Amino acid sequence: MAKILLRVNGASRTLDADPQMPLLYALRNDLDLRGPRFGCGKGQCGACSVLLDGHVVRSCSVPMAAVADRSITTLEGLGSSAKPSVVQQAFIDEQAAQCGYCANGMVVAATALLKSNPHPSEDQIRTALAGNLCRCGTHTRIVRAVQRAASQQA
Repeated sequence: MAKILLRVNGASRTLDADPQMPLLYALRNDLDLRGPRFGCGKGQCGACSVLLDGHVVRSCSVPMAAVADRSITTLEGLGSSAKPSVVQQAFIDEQAAQCGYCANGMVVAATALLKSNPHPSEDQIRTALAGNLCRCGTHTRIVRAVQRAASQQA
């Protein structure tokens, strides 16, 4: 066990944790954040996606030792139900979730995409989200949501 300083959604937190424990477990079990979800546990589905220093990572595959004193943003750090981010609101408006299990990772990935490329093409959106699996088949609505968010950014 080691004391590991985390900056999660703008707040500093120190956790006693195994340096090899996946970040996902600390976020869900120790910090009670439900945005990142356990999907495959192998970094393949995207359900556990978070932003690490602004870049999308799979929190199930990132050890705690790799995130010490770095900035982590989860879905909760992007907006709230009372004040959703532009991307979150676009997903709501386009009804871009059916079961919703993939939605959190999709929103995180779309947020990172729009930060680096404010006006992506449809192909760029599909490429950026290709690592996030959706088994319900709402891909068309997800792409429309990202396009809507891109058009509504300030």
